[in-house]
Amino acid sequence: MEFRTPVTIDKSPFAIAPCERMLFVGSCFADNIGSRFVDDKFRATVNPYGVMYNPASILHTVERYLAVTTAEVAHTAVFTLGTNRVYILNETGEIVDNCQKRPQRLFTERSLSVDECAEYITKAIALLRERRADVRIVLTVSPIRYAKYGFHGSAVSKATLLLAAEQVAEQTEGCVYFPAYEIVCDELRDYRFYAPDMLHPSQQAVDYIWERFADTFFSNETKAFLSEWQPIKAALNHRPFNPDSAEHRAFLEKTHQKLAALKARYPEMEI
Repeated sequence: MEFRTPVTIDKSPFAIAPCERMLFVGSCFADNIGSRFVDDKFRATVNPYGVMYNPASILHTVERYLAVTTAEVAHTAVFTLGTNRVYILNETGEIVDNCQKRPQRLFTERSLSVDECAEYITKAIALLRERRADVRIVLTVSPIRYAKYGFHGSAVSKATLLLAAEQVAEQTEGCVYFPAYEIVCDELRDYRFYAPDMLHPSQQAVDYIWERFADTFFSNETKAFLSEWQPIKAALNHRPFNPDSAEHRAFLEKTHQKLAALKARYPEMEI
């Protein structure tokens, strides 16, 4: 007897390597997942100009990221789409990424079409590939519903994003869709997997999505690296009862020796 409806996810056609350089752009869900990659020593840049909810703002972030990045561009980019709603500054006719608490009368709100969403995403991918031709793209739709639109309005917005993501993934080589939205809505459809606001996924849900993402995208080498890094991370975060004791100093020395040995085998690891 089944008590869940697990979401089936095909193995990715590409694998993410240990300490890989990555870019996460999108809704606050991108922050939640991206921070896990930072903690686990991936060279990840996460929403460098703040949370970006719609595809146009994701494009704007990519443009700014490329304008200031002199180092190697990310090998894998994860775009998390939150909404198709945008705010247009009446004075200029441009889509703004943040209204900066200015009066509502200065802006016009509208919804992007499926084709418009797909076009913004495609442009962002094209810009990244001008700098790095082999960049891989993961598209996700945030599972966070937007109550301010009404639940029907939120569902329509998510449907638009899902169609746009499907269109881009089908038409773009090296671009795949990861079903974070479906995992929360279909597999974890229980309020115990939500935060107290009943809209955002709980930490347990985010952890589960991370595990599904790892199963889908991580190489065997990455999994081996993480199995070594996790106990070191736990040891470094340990808060001792007596930090000045000889036992704790010995514990720290042994931990740093393990960290140095891991760093020697993975020189791209940032400490």
